[in-house]
Amino acid sequence: MNYDVAVIGGGPGGYVAAIRAAQLGGKVLLIEKENMGGVCLNRGCIPTKTLLKSAEKWEEIQRCAEFGLKAENIGFDFAAVMERKNKVVAGLRGGIEQLVKSNDISVLRGAAALTAPNRLEVTSESGRESFAANKIIIATGSVPSSIPVPGRELPAVITSDELLELTQLPKSMLIIGAGVVGVEFGFIMKSFGCEVTIVEMLPTILPMVDSDLVKRMGLILRKRGIKTLAGARVTAIEAVQDGVVVTVNTGKDVQEFTVEKVLVAAGRRAVNEGLGLAAVGVEYDRAGIKVNDRMETSVPGIYAVGDVTGQSMLAHTASTAGIVAAENAMGMDAVMHYNAIPSCIFTTPEIAMVGLTEEEATAQKLEIKSSKFNFAANGKAVSMGETDGLVKIITDAASGQVLGMHILGPHASDLIMEGTLAIRNGLTAKDIAHTIHPHPTLSETVMESAHGIYGDMIHQVKMKPRR
Repeated sequence: MNYDVAVIGGGPGGYVAAIRAAQLGGKVLLIEKENMGGVCLNRGCIPTKTLLKSAEKWEEIQRCAEFGLKAENIGFDFAAVMERKNKVVAGLRGGIEQLVKSNDISVLRGAAALTAPNRLEVTSESGRESFAANKIIIATGSVPSSIPVPGRELPAVITSDELLELTQLPKSMLIIGAGVVGVEFGFIMKSFGCEVTIVEMLPTILPMVDSDLVKRMGLILRKRGIKTLAGARVTAIEAVQDGVVVTVNTGKDVQEFTVEKVLVAAGRRAVNEGLGLAAVGVEYDRAGIKVNDRMETSVPGIYAVGDVTGQSMLAHTASTAGIVAAENAMGMDAVMHYNAIPSCIFTTPEIAMVGLTEEEATAQKLEIKSSKFNFAANGKAVSMGETDGLVKIITDAASGQVLGMHILGPHASDLIMEGTLAIRNGLTAKDIAHTIHPHPTLSETVMESAHGIYGDMIHQVKMKPRR
């Protein structure tokens, strides 16, 4: 069987690439060994955000007295929360399958391996089949990284994959890793009453986030009762009755924590085993498959997108790269841009960021200006009872061009698009500040922060200089 494009992997990079290639008139084969939607839909973005919404609803009910409301005999059913998550995932998975079908894409369940630059072999329940394709797109994603710690193989030590299958809420949990996955799950589990401790090997939590937001988030975590240990290392995990004892070296002392579960959230690694990459000459290393800005590998006609490249392990990056790869595979000339990729952390409140942090700008020796506006000074945030957080904008000092935007606050994941559009299109803070924003909305925080680049914020108290 001959195809114009064969796509290995049905996640947000793979199925989007397949659909785009089909839209351009290609005969497309999509190979997926598990469930359509990949990590994002089945074990990542969607199930975690579904759980987070349940957690937020539960917290809102408990806070209802603040809004003049009464609720009695309230409670939650954790198994039912998980069941709703499963229904959401199944519904969206069915939607993707229908999208693929409606674009006349051939779907094959199985594991694929390259046998030549334009040939691949698929092993499925019915045996092995060989296929030819003019172009091949690899989108095999990533899996949770392991940790070199004695006791990591114990049943109580789980990854995010296993956590999403729990039907009973653990009473206590220690999370290894204070990145996106660790902090998000920390908030979710704590919201339902699980006692949470987060251990991070690096000197700070959320090491990829601007320091001003990290400081605020540290305060929020403490206020929530989530204990964090940065600059600390888990050295051993031992089984005890009803759980495990985790030994943590903080650099100052050694502490032991007895918990029911340990969540390993120490990053992810690209899935490139068993693909036959070396056999056909595709260049790769531990980080992932090497690609150029057209998403093409070292072998002409073979492309790679998403987590398997080790670049920006985000679903929306994978989808964009999938479109770029598909268009190039079908004879177009598309280029992938990484300078304006928004990143979101779905804590409560949310974190969202795009472009350079202040630390990155300083390291590049750029002359910058920055401005911060607090949600506590925004009427909509006050009316919502969600005043934690700030909007920070970083610009080039001379031109005012937006270099970075960083938001900690309600609906940060929606608000960040102003910064993304600004950076992608070379806009200035003045372009944002002089655009009329509706009132009362959270978007006014972005406008005010942009005004602050020029010292013109209206709704934030001006601090008098000390004498």
